[in-house]
Amino acid sequence: MNHAKPLQMERMLTMYEKLGDERLQQLVDAFYAQVFVNPIIGGLFQNSDQETVKDKQYCFLTQYLGGPLRYFEKYGNPKMRMRHLPHKIDEGAKDEWLRLMKNAISTLDWEEENKTALYNCFPTLAAHMQNH
Repeated sequence: MNHAKPLQMERMLTMYEKLGDERLQQLVDAFYAQVFVNPIIGGLFQNSDQETVKDKQYCFLTQYLGGPLRYFEKYGNPKMRMRHLPHKIDEGAKDEWLRLMKNAISTLDWEEENKTALYNCFPTLAAHMQNH
């Protein structure tokens, strides 16, 4: 008679759960501190309320990284590609966005392997926003 216990699967934490709300807010703040003054992509936000932009990014990243549906609950369906279509986002803008995100991630007090895993969530997303 086999008395082996059934294999129990541990649930993997989402990137959002690993990151946490406080660190996510730090990431958004560090990212936009660079973005709003950036000569390549800063102009995309010249007529935008900076706090609203940051809140939308915070809510979107919460959802994108596996957390609660904050963006959907507050702003509706993200439809990020459609929302970015009015703006010219070429390869240079995409690359600059990724560079600034990598810089922002590097400011977090977090293990390097987690920083790398977090950054790796973004290249495909950034490529999806490219429209020129």
